[in-house]
Amino acid sequence: MPDAPHPMPQPTPPDVRPLLADLLAGKTLDEATTEQLFEWILAGQVNDAQLGAMLGLIAVRGAAVDEIVAGVRVMRRHVTQVPIGDACGPGCTIIDTCGTGGAPKAFNVSTVAAIVAAAASPAGGPQRLLVAKHGGRSRTGRGSAEVLEKLGVNVNASPEVQARCLQVIGVCFSFAQQHHPAMKHAAGARKSLGFPTIFNLVGPLSNPAGAKRQLVGTYSVDAAKSLAGALARLGAERAMVVTSADGLDELTTTAPNHVFVISPDASGVASVRNSVLDARDLGMPRRTLAELQVGSLDDAASIFTRVLDGEAGAAREIVELNAGAALVVGGVATGLREGIAMSREAIESAGAKRLLEQLVRMSNSL
Repeated sequence: MPDAPHPMPQPTPPDVRPLLADLLAGKTLDEATTEQLFEWILAGQVNDAQLGAMLGLIAVRGAAVDEIVAGVRVMRRHVTQVPIGDACGPGCTIIDTCGTGGAPKAFNVSTVAAIVAAAASPAGGPQRLLVAKHGGRSRTGRGSAEVLEKLGVNVNASPEVQARCLQVIGVCFSFAQQHHPAMKHAAGARKSLGFPTIFNLVGPLSNPAGAKRQLVGTYSVDAAKSLAGALARLGAERAMVVTSADGLDELTTTAPNHVFVISPDASGVASVRNSVLDARDLGMPRRTLAELQVGSLDDAASIFTRVLDGEAGAAREIVELNAGAALVVGGVATGLREGIAMSREAIESAGAKRLLEQLVRMSNSL
């Protein structure tokens, strides 16, 4: 009889206990150490108990800029990319409106805003804006992937189909689960914790289409500061990180907003400017969080379509505000008032509604 095959030797798991001790002592991990840690995590070499402890300890003190930058660099190395090719030629910019989550759940503002901003961008102008909307499922069952799927979009479209959507209609949806397969190794620990972790911060900065411009909503001022600092370090062409005084991860009409703008200075080095924005100063009425919340996936899909149908009210106003900000970041609007006006026209002309219909058809094509 032939000899039985020898079992393949298993790699010795890394000893992460010294890192846990550092985190327990309140220390920040340096960039090189964090990169190595993320490589171990994405290779499945850190067990759930250790990973849960690490994520919890980082969350307690807040993720540092070095840690976010390192995590993003590793995530970007492992991402399944959208093959842009010649989809974005001269005068073309790719933007993402992905937020971090971890905030009181309103309807899918950033997802509707992505459609509206893409529809508002002049296809024949000197500056064309392509929107590569990055997103995933939510613990609530009403995330961007769920609502777009409910509306008929193929959220599992291949990267090649996504690139075609970008090139032809100016928008695509990049489902995080499909583009970051190594994240499966962190899924159990993240789900068991039930609160935002550093992965909520690094994920939105790891766009599969390589977006250099971003509108990022997050759950706190501290998180916004760290994200802005990380985007400046990571070479963003232009970005805006926002959080509201009532904790929404969007620009909102329900409270003042903290806004961090990342843009190059005269020497070409990215700098961060922060300010407070109240939508009432733009002529918008003060709204309540209750007007923006939904209780089910059906409700989320309904409010999405009602906004694109032009229904007036709080939902449409917050979409126009965020789509307007995306147009400013994308360079096709000179300021928020112009961006809001462009977004309003995209809705009232039914251009945004037609664009969603095109996305449904094209994402389902072979």
